[in-house]
Amino acid sequence: MSKILKIAIVGTGGIANGKHMPSLATLDNVEQVAFVDIIEDKAKLAAKEYGTPDAKVYTDYREMLKDPSIDVVQVCTPNDAHADIAIAALEAGKHVMSEKPMAKTAADAKRMLDASIKTGKKLTVGYNNRFRADSQHLKKVVDSGALGEIYFAKGHAIRRRAVPTWGVFLDEEKQGGGPLIDIGTHALDLTLWMMNNYEPKAVLGTSYHKLSQRENAANAWGPWDPKKFTVEDSAFGFITMKNGATIILESSWALNTLNVDEAKCSLSGTEGGADMIGGLRINGEQFSRLYTQEVDLKAGGVAFYSGKSENDSTLEARLWIDSIINDTDPIVLPNQAYVVSQILEAIYESAKSGKAVYFD
Repeated sequence: MSKILKIAIVGTGGIANGKHMPSLATLDNVEQVAFVDIIEDKAKLAAKEYGTPDAKVYTDYREMLKDPSIDVVQVCTPNDAHADIAIAALEAGKHVMSEKPMAKTAADAKRMLDASIKTGKKLTVGYNNRFRADSQHLKKVVDSGALGEIYFAKGHAIRRRAVPTWGVFLDEEKQGGGPLIDIGTHALDLTLWMMNNYEPKAVLGTSYHKLSQRENAANAWGPWDPKKFTVEDSAFGFITMKNGATIILESSWALNTLNVDEAKCSLSGTEGGADMIGGLRINGEQFSRLYTQEVDLKAGGVAFYSGKSENDSTLEARLWIDSIINDTDPIVLPNQAYVVSQILEAIYESAKSGKAVYFD
């Protein structure tokens, strides 16, 4: 199949400019032909920088979906709009990549999954941390059986003071939550993917607003407005799986700690363990001695494609497009992303009720 795929970008803000559009621009088998944003000038600017000479600009994604030539839609909007746009695009015959999380709610994520199954169109979610060099290597280690049965894991998404103060990050109505749904989602996705375990049994969660209401707080992106900080500043989950495995998920934008790491996981199995903290380390026992191996990701760890080096975002984009062209499964399956949304929602629900949430 030599067809050039025509792509529409819906939402031309930070994540589109920081990841989607520049990554797609590195590929020879796609064209960015349509740009949608409720702020027309933003869409025009994106079209000028990344679009084809005849790229079209829209303020309503429904008008864009009437174009039968468009093959793929990339949804880069706030969380509350993911589901409606993705479902409409799937029903219009387009393949869809939605930014993470899959949707604001688990129910919306399920609607997206059902629409993908019904239409037969591909759907994936932008969990780009799976495509980092350390993630790719660790996945191979896990799949080889070197760690044995992984029965305990941690998902790490901790910042000391890095609250995003732009856009709608602090708006619970638009986003559905704070650091848990923003960065905790990456850590949870990575952990479940490594374990290849998508069957949760029960969740106990806590969330906090301990630092969010402070005036003139120290922060990487300047002080936040407490009146607009309507989401949690920290959230934590204790997750048990149906096979008996345990996962601890930690997420915070602002926490008084020096132990910071983001979109990382630690794994403990019957034959060995691994963690991504400060680099990738594998640990285990050999000849009645304990060992720790620090993996040198620079030695043979740089991926090349058509003579160009790839970071996680460009690799994500290429493999997503390859899955469409070759009619194979995308790396991030929609049913996997749906389970992530279910667990995140259960943590929030448990935090509010003070009770554990049980899955059928």
